[in-house]
Amino acid sequence: MLKQPSKRAVRPELVIVGAGGFGRETAEAAHAAGWRLRGFLDDNPVLHGTRVDGVPVLGPAELVHELPRTKVLLCTVNPRVYTSRLDLAERLGLPERRYATLVHPSASVAARAELGPGTVLLAHTAVTARASIGAHVAVMPQVVITHDVEVAELATLASGVRLGGGVRLERGCYLGAGALLREYLTVGQWSLVGMGSVVLRDVPPLEVWAGTPARYLRAAAGAPRSAVVVP
Repeated sequence: MLKQPSKRAVRPELVIVGAGGFGRETAEAAHAAGWRLRGFLDDNPVLHGTRVDGVPVLGPAELVHELPRTKVLLCTVNPRVYTSRLDLAERLGLPERRYATLVHPSASVAARAELGPGTVLLAHTAVTARASIGAHVAVMPQVVITHDVEVAELATLASGVRLGGGVRLERGCYLGAGALLREYLTVGQWSLVGMGSVVLRDVPPLEVWAGTPARYLRAAAGAPRSAVVVP
């Protein structure tokens, strides 16, 4: 777990894996934060040799192994297949030190908050006292993560999510845009909370909840087969 990186630090080159919407947003944040963006890597061969928003697409994800001095961010997000960053991390097998931690300069991050490798915080997010965010977490614009929140690795927080103090998000869960969570709740691993939901009680692992107040809709699809539900 890393402390918030200094905005004045000298940045190495960066490659972003994924040239879709979240990758493009991350590229804009990288420019704003002073990173030297080498380009995108994407598995769509149609994009290879082209530019996306002015940024070159260098080749497939495996090209990271030919760029050993670059830092890497895995920037794929899909609410239908929200294991995509896990799949990439396992496929590429990179050591933790290869991953960047990117914070948009407009974000507010408390000095005692912790951010994991591969994590991205987009514009106008707020992370307050002693919040802890794990590896490869995607935090979209205007998310509020308040005191003592714990966000496990590979979670996705879409724009406008608000987390009350002491909330715990387990591995790989996905919170849709504008979801609100009452303090000290837990969202279980690989569960999905629908956009605009108001969550007033714990969400078990591997479930889809939505509504105001949020309620169980169905079992979560697309979770990794290796997911272990801990009682």
